[in-house]
Amino acid sequence: MMMSGFFRFGVWQNFFRAWRNGFSGNLEGEGFTLGGVYVIGAGRQGVILEHREKEFGDKVSLPSVLEAAEKIKPQAS
Repeated sequence: MMMSGFFRFGVWQNFFRAWRNGFSGNLEGEGFTLGGVYVIGAGRQGVILEHREKEFGDKVSLPSVLEAAEKIKPQAS
């Protein structure tokens, strides 16, 4: 996202939401890498949930993570 991410309205909304909730973070590192969340099933199940940040501070829905985790089938020994 480079500098364009700094000027996006959603990024500032996410920043203020985190700040209001007490998250301070740090200013170490490059600061240009977006994160993500993956839920991967055992064996050949593969990726059950994929959430890639579209902008800084984009959050994954906790209920969708829990729902995906419940879909993981135990791998037969």
